[in-house]
Amino acid sequence: MKLETIDKLEIIEPENLKIYRAQFEEAAYILKALAHETRLCVIMQLSRDDEMTVSQLREGADCEQSLLSHHLTDMRAKGILNCRRDGRNNYYSLKDKRITNVLKCIMNCDLVIKNENKKNTD
Repeated sequence: MKLETIDKLEIIEPENLKIYRAQFEEAAYILKALAHETRLCVIMQLSRDDEMTVSQLREGADCEQSLLSHHLTDMRAKGILNCRRDGRNNYYSLKDKRITNVLKCIMNCDLVIKNENKKNTD
């Protein structure tokens, strides 16, 4: 398999794209499922604490409880979150801890872009 590196980004040759098709589909599914600032905020909070109630998540997300519940239900349906009921509380946790890597990657990209922009203005 021939790979070229451009600024640390591996470019896959067209003849090898079929090999990675399933991985691309999974990545697109995850990115679509997380494509909202409230959802990213939930992932960030759950990456720091293993399990949180809706009330705890709402405080950190700073949004209405009904909107948060909508996002939590959808993320649970898409296999991103686990939900455990204990009495009157629902406790949410990340189903797959690797999802935090997506958030870290996004946050690191933002830092790289800001640093590059700062270099160009200096």
